[in-house]
Amino acid sequence: MYIQHFGLAHYPFTLTPNTRYFLKLPSHQRAFDFVVEALQGESSFTKITGEVGTGETMLCRMILSALDALENRYVTAFIPIPVLDEESIIHAIADELKLSFDPTASYYELLKVIGEELIRLSARGMTAVLFIDEAQAMTEESLEAIRLLTTIEKDSDGPIPLQIILFGQLELDELLQRPALHELNRHLSVSYQLASLDRGDIEAYLDYRLIKAGYSGSNLFTEKAIDLLFNGSNGIPRLINILAHKALMIAFRKGDRILTDKHIELAVADTESAQQHKLGDRRLFST
Repeated sequence: MYIQHFGLAHYPFTLTPNTRYFLKLPSHQRAFDFVVEALQGESSFTKITGEVGTGETMLCRMILSALDALENRYVTAFIPIPVLDEESIIHAIADELKLSFDPTASYYELLKVIGEELIRLSARGMTAVLFIDEAQAMTEESLEAIRLLTTIEKDSDGPIPLQIILFGQLELDELLQRPALHELNRHLSVSYQLASLDRGDIEAYLDYRLIKAGYSGSNLFTEKAIDLLFNGSNGIPRLINILAHKALMIAFRKGDRILTDKHIELAVADTESAQQHKLGDRRLFST
């Protein structure tokens, strides 16, 4: 659509998480380092939370990729859509660990199969790491089911057999405070909340994504445009992407090659979640 107009090779502000565009800004680098450090500790559970769109899924995929490169130390399992009952999530974990099991195996039979695999891995000096994205959508029963997997006793000289990293929105904190999840919450000693981007971060974020998308020109966004983008997005990467994409579409349709505050104003006015002030009633695209 606007790719050729701005001299791009790819769309720079897509909503689908793409590790190609992961920028190690201080806040996200701290979160990355925090999780890697937590994996060296004694806690079975690590929790990463953030507002919708702050980059939990992107961070999850970056850490997953980093651990997959260390296949002699870690075995990873990834559950991206955890809206499953306790039996289904145990089946999903066994499948992710590439275990051979009878599809008709009962919940308790699968717990035993997974437990035996975790013990084998620990004896080889390896740790299984279970990544669960959008963990705020899990049921109490499913969370309790994965907690049971962490009760396998650690070999005296081996690593923790299973570590679980929960990525989710802020509602995850409320979920874990429920009485039924007391035991899980008691073992959750490691947590981190992702911060939104500040004004300087946003400028670096825009530049990095544009360069990765093939842009080689001068500054595409004016300073006033970036100021408005900061105000309209509250520093949330997903909203930045939505607004920047819409602004590029608007500029393209007008034949403009520089993004100004006027383009951002129209993009904000067209995005309900970004409206902090009444900028007008004209709607150009659906949110």
